[in-house]
Amino acid sequence: MIARLRQKNIHQWLGSWIKSRAAARLERVTRAPGPRHLLFAFCDHYEPLHGNASAAHGLARVKTWHEGYPVIARAFRDADGYHPRHSFFFPGEQYAPEYLEPLADLTRRGFGEVEVHLHHDGDTADKLRTDLLRFIGQLDGHGHLSRDDAGRLRYAFIHGNWCLANARADGRWCGVTEEIPLLWDTGCYADFTFPSAPDECQPGIVNQIYWPDGDLTRKRAYEQGVRARVGESKDDRLLMIEGPLAMARRPGKLRMRIDSAAVTAKDPGTRARVKTWVAQDVHVAGRPEWLFVKVHTHGAPDAQATSLLGDGGRSLHRALGQYNDGAHWNLHYVSAREMYNIAMAAMAGEGGNPNDFRNYKLPPPPVARTRR
Repeated sequence: MIARLRQKNIHQWLGSWIKSRAAARLERVTRAPGPRHLLFAFCDHYEPLHGNASAAHGLARVKTWHEGYPVIARAFRDADGYHPRHSFFFPGEQYAPEYLEPLADLTRRGFGEVEVHLHHDGDTADKLRTDLLRFIGQLDGHGHLSRDDAGRLRYAFIHGNWCLANARADGRWCGVTEEIPLLWDTGCYADFTFPSAPDECQPGIVNQIYWPDGDLTRKRAYEQGVRARVGESKDDRLLMIEGPLAMARRPGKLRMRIDSAAVTAKDPGTRARVKTWVAQDVHVAGRPEWLFVKVHTHGAPDAQATSLLGDGGRSLHRALGQYNDGAHWNLHYVSAREMYNIAMAAMAGEGGNPNDFRNYKLPPPPVARTRR
């Protein structure tokens, strides 16, 4: 039994998960009166060339989303009247203008935003900095990415193969130990990589929004952090925004499973899974009535796209609808940028309706401001 747990790396985070469940029960008594607010962000490792697809196949995959996502998204609205908002974390190494323009059109129409994803291996800090700056410039050329008050390009990040800050024991899929401060220096405002269980890169910190702490140039620097809380904030580092991670019972079975909020064709979003995600109570400490649920997928591959743009997607959004009754819950579909803004608003002591803070720190990217 112990050997099986270690094989799935559960020993790295199970203790923290148990503690987080106990802490969440204690914090429930501090909720403000009135309905709770569920902030839902769908973060997609959106890789058109996944599985060594040809350029033509990659373009067909983008076309499938360009045509299919508005069809399913228009069928659902949140408490603010927004349709589902997909965050496309596009891999820099797969950049091609013909892939980014259809995503720009989806953004103009209010169906999502584009952020930064990157796979790299055996890298150096100098090369990574050059590659990131080139890619964010390319995205800016399509009108993607926000700018802060100083005019600086800002982006959210998901690391390819989960290997943030050179996390793997074998040294693969990164190479840049000082990656976290380098990301910040190039404009990254938040990392959305985790959870990644059962992958070895999964941090011990679970179900939190937190600031990495200590020596940020060290390997796996995200393993040490200070939880985000009302009245406290930092302006010299990126924010870690985790999705829910849980041990959950399989429907109709006694055996437990790891639920790391990965939505796939074989494991779509169901009513039971949504309930599990909500139960993890991811929130800024001191603002438990604003609950954050960030899930992820690899949406471009054909099987996933068929599910997400079909029955699997409809199942997910119907399940989310139970948290939009207006009495006990209000649902808010948010992009990764909007989720960050609302977290920052919570830390600044803002309360009430989180819809008021979608653009609290960072405005929409230019392409979103030219919405048709």
